[in-house]
Amino acid sequence: MAFQSLYTAATGMQAMEMKLDVISNNLANNNTTAFKRDRANFEDLLYRQYRLPGSQDTDGNITSTGVDVGLGVRVSSTQADFDQGSFQNTGNELDIAIEGRGFFEVTGPGGERLYTRAGNLGVNANGQLVVGSATLGYQLNPAVTIPQEATSVVIDPTGEVRYSQAGQETYTTAGTMTLATFINPDGLMKMGDNLFAATPASGPVNSGQVPGQQGVGFIQQGFLEASNVEPTTELIDLINTQRSFELNSQVIRAGDEIMQLVSNLRR
Repeated sequence: MAFQSLYTAATGMQAMEMKLDVISNNLANNNTTAFKRDRANFEDLLYRQYRLPGSQDTDGNITSTGVDVGLGVRVSSTQADFDQGSFQNTGNELDIAIEGRGFFEVTGPGGERLYTRAGNLGVNANGQLVVGSATLGYQLNPAVTIPQEATSVVIDPTGEVRYSQAGQETYTTAGTMTLATFINPDGLMKMGDNLFAATPASGPVNSGQVPGQQGVGFIQQGFLEASNVEPTTELIDLINTQRSFELNSQVIRAGDEIMQLVSNLRR
């Protein structure tokens, strides 16, 4: 049994090490625009069954419980928390935030469709709105083009983008932003650069939705969605993870001492 305790405690240390990696990534992205924190989920491993529940004892009676010993733990998944982050008022006319459900759809350099909640937009050399957080400047889909002569840009809560030019009192429509939703956002794959990719687990994308309709969020101009990481919560998890790691290391030490005691019985 001392040997088994070593292996079981080792699984606990490995699981806590992965949870520590998740916590460190959350804290590192405390100031990342629209970042969604991850949570490590755990599940127990196999059990060694010495006596099954409901079996008969030596007197022929049915036992109410059995005898089993678990063989450890593992990380079953890392789950993203898509709760709304707080809003930061930037005053920048190309900063937008989604109030509610939904993602901006962008087009990658290879034509692939990706999704983000980061609304720190920019304009590329062709005047098209792109996600400023992405190193390659991923273009919004559907495309919205702002001419060089535009002096101001107005983005309505329903996604309509309008601009004005010098000497003009009226605004011209440049395009309309739409949002995309998924049945299971937890199934999206994080790609870095504040981007997500659809997977079979996320379900098919429901794109082209008008902001503010059918449960889809509104667009707020001049704001950015902050990370939903709570440093206090993460630090509490950090302490619990560290203590759990230490406790499992103590089990390994205890198993080693028992094995040492057995090996010294002949002396």
